[in-house]
Amino acid sequence: MSESIHIKQTIVVRARPDVLYRLALEPKRRAKWDPNLAKAEYEGEGGRLANNSLVRFKFTRRLLGLGFTAKYGQLQAPQRGGWESVRHVGPLEKLTQGWVFKPMPGGTEVTLTVHGKVRFKWVRVPVERVLHNMVATTLLELQRTVDAQGAQLMEDMGRELAEKQKADQKAAKEAAKAAKRKK
Repeated sequence: MSESIHIKQTIVVRARPDVLYRLALEPKRRAKWDPNLAKAEYEGEGGRLANNSLVRFKFTRRLLGLGFTAKYGQLQAPQRGGWESVRHVGPLEKLTQGWVFKPMPGGTEVTLTVHGKVRFKWVRVPVERVLHNMVATTLLELQRTVDAQGAQLMEDMGRELAEKQKADQKAAKEAAKAAKRKK
């Protein structure tokens, strides 16, 4: 009766795998940048990112505001990690999400895989569309979050370089004036 949905998308992000690993899998950090999550926090006291840790997620209104508990698994910092829902998530019997971070020159190849098992056949197409949209926006926002920091760094470095060049030009002018005066 139930049907499976498998979505896998890959994107290249200019950042180290360990930075992306923490951004994608640490619940509090994830909730700050991911527009699909309204809330994400560890269940119980003193939660930390480890296999079998329970995390409470709540999607935004756009995703029906569904709240659910997930259990972390397959954590191998900084290469991979993911979670699996403990109970059903709305029309989904099971929802799993897996991240793979593969270092490469100039950045990291990030692969996000989502598997869902739909409880009712008639709801498969709209749920699949929503999950595709969720995966795409999550990956794009991850890239935007990381690159915004990179862009700010590049802007600051550019400004410092421009100031240094101005100072060098001014010093060269002063040296030329001093050389003219000596003649």
